[in-house]
Amino acid sequence: MRRLDLNDLSLFRHIAESGSITAGAVRANTALAAASTRLRGVEDILGTQLMARSRQGVTLTRAGEALLLHARSLLAEADRMHEDMATYAGGTGGHVRLLSNTNALTEFLPAALGRFLAAFPGTTVDLQERLSDEIVDLVAEGIADLGIVAGTVDTGTLQVLPFRSDRFVVVLPRGDRFSDRSSLAFVDVLDRDFVGLDRASALQRFLIGRAARFGRRLRLRVQLRSFDAVCLMVEAGVGIGIVPETTARRAAHTMAIGTVPLTDEWALRDLRICIRDEASLSGSARRLLEHLVEPVGGILESDTSA
Repeated sequence: MRRLDLNDLSLFRHIAESGSITAGAVRANTALAAASTRLRGVEDILGTQLMARSRQGVTLTRAGEALLLHARSLLAEADRMHEDMATYAGGTGGHVRLLSNTNALTEFLPAALGRFLAAFPGTTVDLQERLSDEIVDLVAEGIADLGIVAGTVDTGTLQVLPFRSDRFVVVLPRGDRFSDRSSLAFVDVLDRDFVGLDRASALQRFLIGRAARFGRRLRLRVQLRSFDAVCLMVEAGVGIGIVPETTARRAAHTMAIGTVPLTDEWALRDLRICIRDEASLSGSARRLLEHLVEPVGGILESDTSA
């Protein structure tokens, strides 16, 4: 009788975490038909249904939830085993799962990850963009090794380390009626046309949610893939935007734009790295953590502020 192997568990985890057999198959680099057949085979081996299928995707049964916990644990242990053995052969390979909010992903991670990957050419990093509160949950569940979040989010029992600091500002065409303001609240600009990021962006989803708290909708005239592109559209007079101050300062050197700080508490971005437990990280994840943390940084107390 065939037994479950790590490939079975890996495919199951991909499907469970993505909520879709199709998406899980893509993540596992497996054909959809083969993934469906293999999933049924896993259920046959265990003698129980692991997922309820529907047009909206899949939902784990209680048995599926239990298997997911075991799968994550066993796969993590297998990764650590391979990395430990690689060190004896002089290898530096490994795989790290990293989640980040929009601000850190666009402004700080490209250079930092570039240096890290150049130093460790055998290591791969699975980087995904998420909202800060989503990142906390996914790191706590063991779906990601490291997460980079806003300092205002409640990180519960996770260990937290400093990363970088930045703030969001309103970027305006030069000569805009708000250009002479010393500061603005987010609610003050909700009657303006906006240039924003794609709706899949964590930041854009966050801003849409903040506007909804005031019973308002963002008037998005165009949505783009980068903060630099937002600044270009703002310069052209399409609307105003909200971008990191680091982006705005850089863009102001070549574009006819101005910036005004936001007074909202969430606008100040004290970015932090969160992990479940430093001791349980794989060698590659620990090396990335050490690379990302500021030289003066260390483990901070868990942040429980709102």
